[in-house]
Amino acid sequence: MAEPVDAHDSKSCFARSESSILSSPTKKIMNLDNLNNLIELFFFQAEKQNKESIFLEWLNPNNKKTYTWEESQKNILKLSKIIKENIKEGDRCLLVSENRPEWFISDMAIMLSGGITVPAYTTYTEDDYRYLIEDCEPSLVIVSNYEMLKKLSNTIDEKEFIKKVITLDEVNKVIHNLNIVNKEKYLDFNIILKNNLLEDDEIQNKKLKRTSPACIIYTSGTGGNPKGVILSHGGILNNLVGACEIMRPLFNSRPVFLTWLPLSHSYEHCVQFAQIAVGAKVFYAEKIEKLLENISEAKPTIMTAVPRFYQNLYNKINTNLKKQTGLKAKLINATLRLGKKKLLNQKMNFFEKLLNLIVEVLIRKKIKKQFGGNLKAFVSGGGALDKEIGEFLNSVGLPTLQGYGLTETSPVVSCNPIHKIKVETVGPPFKGNQVKIAKDGEILVKGENVMLGYWNKKKETDEVIIDGWLHTGDIGEIDSEDGYLKVTDRKKDIIVSAGGDNISPAKIENMITNEPEIDQCMVYGDKKNYLVALIIPSKDSLREKDKINNVIEKINKKLTLLEKIKKIQLIDKNFSIENGLMTPTMKVKRKKVIEKYKDQLEKLY
Repeated sequence: MAEPVDAHDSKSCFARSESSILSSPTKKIMNLDNLNNLIELFFFQAEKQNKESIFLEWLNPNNKKTYTWEESQKNILKLSKIIKENIKEGDRCLLVSENRPEWFISDMAIMLSGGITVPAYTTYTEDDYRYLIEDCEPSLVIVSNYEMLKKLSNTIDEKEFIKKVITLDEVNKVIHNLNIVNKEKYLDFNIILKNNLLEDDEIQNKKLKRTSPACIIYTSGTGGNPKGVILSHGGILNNLVGACEIMRPLFNSRPVFLTWLPLSHSYEHCVQFAQIAVGAKVFYAEKIEKLLENISEAKPTIMTAVPRFYQNLYNKINTNLKKQTGLKAKLINATLRLGKKKLLNQKMNFFEKLLNLIVEVLIRKKIKKQFGGNLKAFVSGGGALDKEIGEFLNSVGLPTLQGYGLTETSPVVSCNPIHKIKVETVGPPFKGNQVKIAKDGEILVKGENVMLGYWNKKKETDEVIIDGWLHTGDIGEIDSEDGYLKVTDRKKDIIVSAGGDNISPAKIENMITNEPEIDQCMVYGDKKNYLVALIIPSKDSLREKDKINNVIEKINKKLTLLEKIKKIQLIDKNFSIENGLMTPTMKVKRKKVIEKYKDQLEKLY
């Protein structure tokens, strides 16, 4: 095995700042390594911030809410008082809600009460919720609204271990329509906030240590039933050290975040604590369909998203740019060419430098304006970002930092820094992480950020954590020049042909879906003599088989003989969360897709 890349310790997040991010000359510097838990992180920051400054804001016109730092703190304390009356130390608390300020307040209140938050996606089916509830046996459930409650009510009725249900919206008036046996189980969030008095001694939970479980986040279940990943307070705090290092050069005033990825995903879940660490203002998007409108309103400094978002963005911008002619087209080509040169640190002559300044104003500034005008960086995680997309976005003035991680690593392992972006990599490991490559190419990770284990699954835990090293299931390499990590494939997704050759489907799928005529695809061919693909054309190309065939022919010219797609099967229905073929973070569930389309795939051989 290669020698591990071991990043050195970092003690404080932002030791110096022009704003009230984490410190000032007269105030104590926050040392993330000295904090015992995530509750301390919040209360430390809440005491430093302007009490009347808006911290959380929901961009939902039908339920527009804002919470100052002081209101957030008081509401956490009030809700915690009720939770504490209904749970014991270490009890699980299921949290089912769309992204909104009360999500954050609920999460913090659960931890303050000594509970363990179990977030769940709002897109889950009734059976999914049943599986989670039976697996983690929560004593308390926090659910956002009537629709969510409807999905959960039957299971809640059956389970005696559920002591209390708290609804974020008022549902008492319609609760009789649900199959609910024990109506006394139910409490309204707003009633709690109005009626409960605070007690001074509730401000922290001294029993919580860095090794204490903070949450159980269930994996997306691409290869079967999801597993509950137990993450510790220390693991997430450890991750924040690296996150702060990445963010430090991006801000010279109070940062603004727009949260739209589900908070039940470990990626966005960790981001909310990074938001506390940098004293940010946090906007919660209304819904994904209103994302561009929400971006214009929030004017975020930084945005986090998954590769599927950037792929859609790339196709949209690229399609618009290709429509331009004459001088505009020449300026766009210059923008992309010079942007790539700058990204690769290649020297420019005087004329190129001048032209780059011109396109910065005429092209890049206009593109940035579509994202509120203040965006300093996109951060990509939750899957591999295609190199071509990374180069394109950085070249058009949208700095995109690709990172890498897993739910099991709290979740970030590495990320590209803004001063040296290498788009084909996922950056250097975060401080506190050790990373090495096993003989078979698998990426191994060691550090405080590695999970405590899978909930109630010792065998599965012991299979992936060996001698303290987490076996990620990803294949990669470390470049010798800068110690940057490169992820080349997913161990389980590698196709082994009938001739025993290893083929990466992800590489081929990215090339195919980067074409505007194709929306989604999945490459198939394990133990076969050649590769085939399921293709979902874009709306404009739905009935144009010849056009799709031409696209595949063009891509095949760039592929090796083994990688070429011999045959395709067109499908008119997208892989989606609703039909169970995609995870909530937009990853294709290969196993489910193969099961559903097995007959069509086999007919191609």
